[in-house]
Amino acid sequence: MAVCENCGNDYDKTFQITFQGKTHTFDSFECAIHTLAPECAHCGCKIIGHGVEAEEKIFCGAHCAKKSGVQGLKDRN
Repeated sequence: MAVCENCGNDYDKTFQITFQGKTHTFDSFECAIHTLAPECAHCGCKIIGHGVEAEEKIFCGAHCAKKSGVQGLKDRN
């Protein structure tokens, strides 16, 4: 069995994700998201979709980007 690097659970069904050249071991997608997903630069929520990027920051959506002063982004057309 292997140990989840996020929660420490010793589990027989762990999986590994290689991200930015480093291999991580998790027992659930929840732990993988908690550890690897970027956070919105405005509200701090974990971004598990595409998000939007502007000014070298990532936001969960255009609303948070706008609240941070970014202009011209839209979630939908």
